[in-house]
Amino acid sequence: MAPVTSLSDSVEQRLASALSATLPEAAGSDPLLRRSDRADFQANGILALAKKAKANPRELATQVVANVTTGDVIGEIEVSGPGFLNVTITDRAITENLAARYADEARLGVPHAAHAGTTVIDYAQPNVAKEMHVGHLRSAVIGDAMVQILEFTGESVVRRHHIGDWGTQFGMLIQFLDEHPHELDHKEKQVSGEEAMSNLDRLYKSARKLFDADEEFKTRARRRVVDLQAGDPHTLATWQKFVDESKIYFFSVFEKLDMEIRDEDIVGESGYNDMLAETCRLLEESGVAVRSEGALCVFFEDVKGPDGNPVPLIVQKSDGGYGYAATDLSAIRDRVFHIKASSLIYVVDARQSLHFKMVFETARRAGWLNEDVKAHQLAFGTVLGKDGKPFKTREGETVKLVDLLDEAVGRATSVVREKAEKVGLTEPEIVENGRYVGIGAVKYADLSTSAVRDYKFDLDQMVSLNGDTSVYLQYAYARIRSILRKAGETRPAAHPELALAPAERALGLHLDQFAETVSEVAAAYEPHKLAAYLYQLASHLTTFYDQCHVLSPDNAPEVVENRLFLVDLTARTLHLGMALLGIRTPEKL
Repeated sequence: MAPVTSLSDSVEQRLASALSATLPEAAGSDPLLRRSDRADFQANGILALAKKAKANPRELATQVVANVTTGDVIGEIEVSGPGFLNVTITDRAITENLAARYADEARLGVPHAAHAGTTVIDYAQPNVAKEMHVGHLRSAVIGDAMVQILEFTGESVVRRHHIGDWGTQFGMLIQFLDEHPHELDHKEKQVSGEEAMSNLDRLYKSARKLFDADEEFKTRARRRVVDLQAGDPHTLATWQKFVDESKIYFFSVFEKLDMEIRDEDIVGESGYNDMLAETCRLLEESGVAVRSEGALCVFFEDVKGPDGNPVPLIVQKSDGGYGYAATDLSAIRDRVFHIKASSLIYVVDARQSLHFKMVFETARRAGWLNEDVKAHQLAFGTVLGKDGKPFKTREGETVKLVDLLDEAVGRATSVVREKAEKVGLTEPEIVENGRYVGIGAVKYADLSTSAVRDYKFDLDQMVSLNGDTSVYLQYAYARIRSILRKAGETRPAAHPELALAPAERALGLHLDQFAETVSEVAAAYEPHKLAAYLYQLASHLTTFYDQCHVLSPDNAPEVVENRLFLVDLTARTLHLGMALLGIRTPEKL
């Protein structure tokens, strides 16, 4: 279906025509339309135009009003204050607009982006042979939401999980496994994610203990690092065992997060090994990087240390080894020239902002990034405990991600079970809904906060039915589904001829903003604004429930049908909006 023109766009078009008719030199000017508590919309653009034309703004506004066509979309328009225009939409226009969105079941009238391209999103970056902790949560949740949102708006999205699968620590692990070859031998038995992590943890501790106590083993382990970097087949095969075991664990964690991670999207540090030497050569030959004390470095005028001396980006160390910068720059080359990406998004901790600023600037100097190919760090803050300090266990250790998710699901299941009998949930439904509510609570708490800000992890608040929580939104959706079931044979239907109550108008006008919100979120990489929109939608719905009874026998049949239509469209919008954030909406709750 064709996208639906929003009410704000329709009003803008009419005001722009009236402006042009009143003041020809104002053709193409922005009326500066926004939502208002004084009317449905307020236009503020006339003040600037009047100043430019040396005209009285209120008189100019009065002339514009005389040229505005009313009756179809615009019901009333009046001049306010020094020259503002207050605009009220007709009830018919609201209902007809929503009916067009309702007819587009898959997209609700949301258009595809006008200039879609190819975006590579780098997110969810765990480390091989290491347990995922709370610090991995935000990259995964924010990245997955942006994948859903961008794909929905028509962008071609390539997912990349830049896992930590390379480095000197693998020499120790590979050598130990070589000397204890059955440590990761499953004997064709299916291994759970928990078992895989237990195997890796046990092996790591044993290898570390031997490495610290046995100098000969330490020497052999360091030799294996050289073999690994040289591409020795046997060493690579042993290294691959650690990667495969880790993937079993990774996939189990992401499954708990209700998130799809595909094997072909996992391209770790090792995936760019063959490009490192060439990356360094290109940077040095172009003069972007220079040798300094034996290391290949890139210098920046605005990056200096406490002593005032320049702090360089080290691409290659003085001993010939490659740093993270070489890998990141090689990844940019691959994504720009092989994948043909037009946008690169890195969902990475804000504490790495300086590193990525230097990497992106280096790539720009090299000509790999330009006006046609942009890179953006979608930086995120820290997960804090209730005390406002970085989230730790009581023993001061980093919180394991699996433990955090299990606790969230357990807490949510208890909340669901309390209401299970009232809504007729079976035990399997209680378990399933407990998972959807628990994981949704964790995701929403993250996504409802601006990514760059820190946020407090408070499970009690997250699973509350009150306030800005995913449970509140899920409950709003389930409540509508219950009303639609109770309606029986009466079906939702739009009736544009009906006058709308204030709460119906407010709900309808907010529903009309969904498409604009999704487009803005996709363009600015700000999923928290979609979460805010959905919370406001649920709040409008609550007011509507209080003021407009849907299935009251006192209502005329067409009023019942129209209100069912309004709540059904609200349910569809909640369902789609939550899905774009990676959150499920149970039918009963």
